[in-house]
Amino acid sequence: MRDLELEATPAAWLDAVFEDFDAFLQDHASCEKKASGMALNIASHYPDQPTLVSAMADLAVEELGHYREVIRLLIARGVSPGPDRKDAYVRALNGEIRRGPEFYLLDRLLVAAIVERRGNERFGLIAQRLIDADFDGARQLAAFYRGITASEGRHWQLFLDLAASHCPGLTIDARLAELVDLEGEFMRAQPFEPALH
Repeated sequence: MRDLELEATPAAWLDAVFEDFDAFLQDHASCEKKASGMALNIASHYPDQPTLVSAMADLAVEELGHYREVIRLLIARGVSPGPDRKDAYVRALNGEIRRGPEFYLLDRLLVAAIVERRGNERFGLIAQRLIDADFDGARQLAAFYRGITASEGRHWQLFLDLAASHCPGLTIDARLAELVDLEGEFMRAQPFEPALH
């Protein structure tokens, strides 16, 4: 099992999330919807790799389930889902995916692992803050975000496992280290907003 350590998220990001938690929930819903679409997109590109297709189909369903749960949270709070926004962080990471067929799948899987790992870290921070929060529904939200944190933890490991099994002979660790360094730069470049990235 590979580890995937990222630079820590600054505390100011978490403050921004809790300054407008409803806006964060809107963005969270959008991210779950896009994550489901990303998994289906990978599956559609590799129909000749049934293990990969099966894993991505399962992931797409799970992410769509998370989308449904966040939508229900929004509706219960009297908030309409927001429009999808362009995610500069994800776009920057996707821009690092090499286009040659020998590297494309590896880079897609490693970028997906990094995005899921960042989500794992940030959802964990939210869950911890909610445990200490004093407002109606904070405990239920904390339990929800603990569950999401655990899911994201499984997801990033899944992508690393798929990279190892579907990209034999490629230098996975060195490429992952390069992408992790770039991710830190991209993360630091983002403004502190009530958004996942």
